[in-house]
Amino acid sequence: MGIFDGFIGNASEADINEVQEEFSAVLAPSEEVEKAYRLVRDLFIFTNKRLILVDKQGITGKKIEYHSIPYKNITHFSIETAGSFDLEAELKIWISGSDEPIEKHFNKNLNIYEVQSVLAEYVL
Repeated sequence: MGIFDGFIGNASEADINEVQEEFSAVLAPSEEVEKAYRLVRDLFIFTNKRLILVDKQGITGKKIEYHSIPYKNITHFSIETAGSFDLEAELKIWISGSDEPIEKHFNKNLNIYEVQSVLAEYVL
């Protein structure tokens, strides 16, 4: 991921083996990381059981929030592809009991169709 992508908040794909090892304490024994996307310091992790949003807070990033979303709680989702002059694609996920979607922006080089395919595999 380039420095510019980090400043504008775009995500890029992360190495799943590194993510599996780094977050082994958070994962269930039979849980496997399928895909992971890094957004500056934060992570968007798809496992075979749930979606985990990792929010590193503060200047040092030592305070971390792990937001776990079981796939069954996702009511619907949408993608918006990057156009010719856009810098990013967008994924929106609606969770049952919440009016506002979770929004994530991905850089133009990332295949947003692949991201939604991973999500669709578990939600549908």
